[in-house]
Amino acid sequence: MACEAEPVPRDSLPFTPVYEGVETRLLDGDLVSFLVSMRGARDPEDVERYAECAAAQYAIIRGYGFARHLRTTVAEEAGLWRGDAVYTISAALPAGLKTIDAEVTALACAESGIPMV
Repeated sequence: MACEAEPVPRDSLPFTPVYEGVETRLLDGDLVSFLVSMRGARDPEDVERYAECAAAQYAIIRGYGFARHLRTTVAEEAGLWRGDAVYTISAALPAGLKTIDAEVTALACAESGIPMV
C-alpha cells in the first residue's frame, strides 16, 4: 500500500515573486485583457492575483470603480508563469459573482507589494 503525501499548505510554500510586467489590451469598449508574467509564483493563484491587481488599477486610471472577472488562463514553463485575464470594467457594480471594487483591491495589492499597471 503506497502512502500519499500530505498536501503542503499554500502559505508554507516559498514565495519570492518577481513581477515581470503587464500588457494591457483593450478588446472592445469595456472589455480588457491583461497579459501578466512573473517568476516565483507558488501556483496559478499568484498569477491570477497579479492580473486582478492590474485590472483594478486600470479601472481606476480609466475613471471606473469596478471590474468583473470573466476568465483567466495560466501557464508555466521553465519557472516563468504567464497569465491571460479578461475583465469588464464599469462605473457601477456589475452583475456577476466575480466582481471587484477597484479601489479596495488596488489598496490591498499595494499593501501586499503587488505592482499594478
